[in-house]
Amino acid sequence: MKNYLLLLPAVLLLAALSPAPVVKTILLKNVTLIDGNGGKPVPNTDILIKGSTIAEIGRGLKADGATVINGAGKTVMPALTSSHVHIGMIKGSDSKEEPYTRENILSQLKKYGDYGITNILVMGSDQPMLFASGLRDSSVNGLLPGARLFSAGYGFSSAHGGPPMKYVYHPSTVAQATTELDSVALIHPTVIKMWVDDFGGSTPKMDSDIYKALIARAHSHHIRVASHLFYLADAKSLVDNGLDIIAHSIRDQEIDNDLLQQMKAKGIVYIPTLSLDEYAYIYSRKPEWINDPFFKASLEPGVYDMITAPAYQEKIKNSPALQRNIKAFETAMKNVKRISDAGILVALGTDSGAQPIRTQGFSEHLEMELLVQAGLTPLQAITVATKNAATALKINAHYGTIEKGKTADLLLLDADPSKDIKNTRKIAAVYKAGEKISTGPLSR
Repeated sequence: MKNYLLLLPAVLLLAALSPAPVVKTILLKNVTLIDGNGGKPVPNTDILIKGSTIAEIGRGLKADGATVINGAGKTVMPALTSSHVHIGMIKGSDSKEEPYTRENILSQLKKYGDYGITNILVMGSDQPMLFASGLRDSSVNGLLPGARLFSAGYGFSSAHGGPPMKYVYHPSTVAQATTELDSVALIHPTVIKMWVDDFGGSTPKMDSDIYKALIARAHSHHIRVASHLFYLADAKSLVDNGLDIIAHSIRDQEIDNDLLQQMKAKGIVYIPTLSLDEYAYIYSRKPEWINDPFFKASLEPGVYDMITAPAYQEKIKNSPALQRNIKAFETAMKNVKRISDAGILVALGTDSGAQPIRTQGFSEHLEMELLVQAGLTPLQAITVATKNAATALKINAHYGTIEKGKTADLLLLDADPSKDIKNTRKIAAVYKAGEKISTGPLSR
């Protein structure tokens, strides 16, 4: 003990003289800035990043020792957040192998990162491994490569239907529903996910007493509820009973003013997943992006050959659901414009990763293009994919916009997407918490 006390002053002196850890500093010079708040792009802007944080934004910035990047001719915008995806559900074109593995999940998170998506919310399809292994928590805390993974845990569907997933609950009584929800609450999901509709008449709907109980129980745990739905009538009932997030478009008919007013008053989040509805019919012909390398790079092995095969095209063309799917897409496009115009929060989500044709990464860029086709401006579509989606996940204090003090998640683009929304695909670099993690999917 005496020897330790004699050494203590020397130890303290060495600690005091030790240099402080070097904080990596990056200075982006002369970029056009789209900050995600919806305002016009600001040319000739400098962005100073210290460590993981945006330290300053302005003109003529200087910083000793900084890595200076000349951004003349380039545009910076926030990295994307996708508020409705799935991971570990696809592998190849048929998913005959078990896809829910750590290796596959990490590969898919990296893919999202390559496409400029640094935060995702997995909507109700996760499995116990994600939580028991600490993978979810490590990802959220930025300790793993690729997008940060937020999770809705295990979803809820009707007693005798719903999606074919291993860890989805099918409560048949209110008591069972509340007990099962209590168990999901233990893993601290970002939201609770429900499937309430009939999947085109193929399964029974969830009983309204069940979803009312799920919503009430989730709220008692201070957890919000998101619902898969299709029909206007279901949306009305769900909103009336406290639903927080509509996780797909209303697609059977156009939304009415009464529901618009209720959604606005209650602060409902609307995730349109337009790309899902386009994928449901688009391969009855060859879409214009079928040979785009940006699209092809997102596909699982074997999927390109599958979707370009004449037999596959004929199968979609001759499907009894084709006209219903086309009409659903057209209705979804009309509804998202009305909902956006009403001032309701529209957030980017795509359902990517649920099936091989719902490709991860490309779908998020396609979604922005479809939002513009629906009548939003490119800047509005960008806000949907950045600020609004981060708000939907309640992570907007740190992500979603480029502002002083926020985490430096951003995209460096070779062209301005406010002039053409497809310019979000011209990725020069992806930064996550101040670190350059990718130069885009085409450099993989």
